[in-house]
Amino acid sequence: MGDERELDESRPATRPADPAGLDPECHAEQSYLDHAYDCLEEMSVRTGSAVADAAQRSAGDWDATVAHIHLSRRLRSINSDSGPLCFGRIDEDRGRAWHIGRRHVEDQRGEPVVVDWRAPVSIPFYRATFHDTLGLRRRRRFILDGRRLVDLIEEDFEHPDSSALAAAAGLPDPLLAELGRARTGQMRDIVATIAAEQDQIIRAPLDTPIVVQGGPGTGKTAVGLHRAAFLLYEHRDLLERQGVLVLGPNRLFLSYISEVLPSLGEVAVVQTTMPGLVPEWPVRTQDPPDLASLKGDIRMTEVISRACRLQVSTPTEVLVANTRWGSVRLGTAEVADLVESALGSGGAVGLQRARFRRSVARAVATVLSERRAAVVDIEDVQRDLNGDRNLQRALDRIWPARSATAVVRAVLGKGTVAEMATIGVLDDAERRLLRAGRPQKSPTGWSEADLPLLDEAQAVLSDPPRRYGHVVVDEAQDLSAMALRMVARRNLSGSSFTVLGDLAQATAPGAQRRWQDAIDALGMPTGMQLAELTIGYRVPQQIMELANALLAATRPSLVPTASVRRTDDEPDLSRVDGDGIVAAVAAKVAALAPEYLTVAVVALDETAQAVHDALTEMHVPSSRPGVSALPGEVSLLRPPEAKGLEFDAVVVVEPADFLAMAGGAGLLYIALTRAVAHLSVVHSTDLDEALMPAA
Repeated sequence: MGDERELDESRPATRPADPAGLDPECHAEQSYLDHAYDCLEEMSVRTGSAVADAAQRSAGDWDATVAHIHLSRRLRSINSDSGPLCFGRIDEDRGRAWHIGRRHVEDQRGEPVVVDWRAPVSIPFYRATFHDTLGLRRRRRFILDGRRLVDLIEEDFEHPDSSALAAAAGLPDPLLAELGRARTGQMRDIVATIAAEQDQIIRAPLDTPIVVQGGPGTGKTAVGLHRAAFLLYEHRDLLERQGVLVLGPNRLFLSYISEVLPSLGEVAVVQTTMPGLVPEWPVRTQDPPDLASLKGDIRMTEVISRACRLQVSTPTEVLVANTRWGSVRLGTAEVADLVESALGSGGAVGLQRARFRRSVARAVATVLSERRAAVVDIEDVQRDLNGDRNLQRALDRIWPARSATAVVRAVLGKGTVAEMATIGVLDDAERRLLRAGRPQKSPTGWSEADLPLLDEAQAVLSDPPRRYGHVVVDEAQDLSAMALRMVARRNLSGSSFTVLGDLAQATAPGAQRRWQDAIDALGMPTGMQLAELTIGYRVPQQIMELANALLAATRPSLVPTASVRRTDDEPDLSRVDGDGIVAAVAAKVAALAPEYLTVAVVALDETAQAVHDALTEMHVPSSRPGVSALPGEVSLLRPPEAKGLEFDAVVVVEPADFLAMAGGAGLLYIALTRAVAHLSVVHSTDLDEALMPAA
């Protein structure tokens, strides 16, 4: 997913190589890099001493304790060896030079040696072009092997013709060199190769909600994570206190992206999935697509709201309240007025219930005060009423306490609540379908589509959930309207979002077909920005063209991704006999595994398991289907699990099986675009017509 390109006719130029192989510019930059590492080490020593001092003073000293926490965090950041410290340099027209890197480094006098990539002065490094130099005279990009400078690529903005000469000579491009690197099984940061269009999204203000539409390989996930890192840099105190939430589609995806933010020194981030937000409701079952789609419909908001309030009944009995000052009787009309007043008071239903019960105590205290011609303390009355079991049972009959699980079970049931909550909202067929989704009595019966309903009920009944200062949600196109409301509930301001996705990859029941619908479900304000990334940097052209042929047939309204990479490896489409497909796939994987660092097979459940068994017999290490692969293992993935991942080589098995599934065209499009070097398609039945020209 790493990517970089300024999309104009310019190409980076390099200096001519020194005949003896000793380039004085490289020597000078290497010396500077060595100096930067020495300064970083000195910063580590100074910070370590400050940490030890704060630790000694922290006992009984709150300020010293806070200082110790912040200094310890800074020391961990300094000592993080997650990538090249410095990856480039810019020289301004006015003569000042800045070295750009992963973090800020200063010398003993406090002078900057390396500037953090997120600092404003770094912007021209990512955005300057020969058409608009942004005040730069020169830009250098370093090609590094660990701490060693292998080469540098220079753009002289005062001599744009040098760019064309470099292109004619076929000299190395730092982007293509980076993209050609083998995958390690985990996503890397892209701080050295952020493109100008990406940089504008990354540096958008905290209060600007952004939706990023991007096809495979356009770097949208990397952009979202780097925006989180940038915002933490810009608003450190606020967001370290409020937190940042990153939501991914599944645990495999989270494992893949898990090291990006820590590699940038950012740890004040919660990374989880939708089920991970509400672990108290474990997902143990799966709904059929039509039922899952109905549960995700925005109309369920009204159904849940009604169901929560239908628990309240009209008073049918006189309330008798016994206190130390005597008994008080409240008539049904008076109690009904108290109920209506509480229901109209706003806030969560649980809070309204508490107000109703408090209003009963207030009414009793008023009567007692009038009898005695003296004020009776309401707190004393409340204590007496709390001990009156008969009264408490009567109050519970009028307004019982209900949990979110009880409300949702009632909605999915056959009783009065389900009937009254859905009438006029759902049609008869939908109401029958919803009843078919009633969970078991055991709490293990919930599906993932039930979670937004439970979360909605919880929000109506009680306090809001844990909320964050900024929320990043990836693969958002697959979230239903109800799921998006669940996401919105986690945002403190209601507007600080980074929403990432690709409508072409929308495959889940209730998935989004238009971003405006998603924006409406999130309740995002009118200041929202929609950014579109159409340039692919990861998936080679020939693979992207194959996938785009499918896209043109299934979602012709979407703009296809254009790739800047082309390799010599054309997609391999192989037809075999049906009985031999597992053996053919296993043989192909066995041939690919020694050549590529990461290899994946995308197939339906039974086929994936059969391939795993065949590879085991061939002594080719592979993961179990749906389980994160260890280093050196072939990944075996079911179609929905491939979202957001990438591998050097991918084998897609039996495309016709994908197309027979709900959302199958999107799942096949996803599977075809997971490869960054080699793609094989193995099939025993006819290919879709869109893929036939390639075959």
